[in-house]
Amino acid sequence: MAKLKEISDRYQDLYNRMVFRPERMKDAEAAARLILKGKTNYERVSEKLGGKIPWYFIGITHYMECSCNFNRHIHNGDPLTRRTTRVPAGRPKAEPWNGSGKPYTFIESAIDAMTMKGFHVQQSWNINLTLYRLEKYNGFGYIRRGIYTPYLWSGTTHYTKGKFVRDGVFDREAISQQIGSAVLIRLLTDKTMNVV
Repeated sequence: MAKLKEISDRYQDLYNRMVFRPERMKDAEAAARLILKGKTNYERVSEKLGGKIPWYFIGITHYMECSCNFNRHIHNGDPLTRRTTRVPAGRPKAEPWNGSGKPYTFIESAIDAMTMKGFHVQQSWNINLTLYRLEKYNGFGYIRRGIYTPYLWSGTTHYTKGKFVRDGVFDREAISQQIGSAVLIRLLTDKTMNVV
């Protein structure tokens, strides 16, 4: 696993030099507005975990994993009707709050995902740490291939192509159609971007 001290300076530098691709801006703004629609739910998850995780981190993770579908696990987009089957499989470990055999709620799924990664105990959420945690959530497989992960940088000039098309399967020619997390952070936190 990549160590924060090895890559933290890179995140700040890339974030500072990030240039949005103009042809992707409508998609980026639509994604940010979709996340904003769920802000109340993301704030509820953060509050239940002590209020340390920024709402937009939860929202961006939800967007990246399942396009903000509240009927899907934030872990990986599997249906809330049962535990996850894809990586990470078997989550949440606990039975659904509404009883065995009932669907999980988005809130309990998100609580499990955030605690599973230890995000609920993190004190600092500066841009380096936030981007590191997002990349960690998705995995560091792009670093070995010399590609800036589309999970962070899709929609910017830092990313052109190369994508894991499913767990463990990398296609050097595939192009991510999602908007990267770094773009969404900027749109959801910078009032000059006219989205929030």
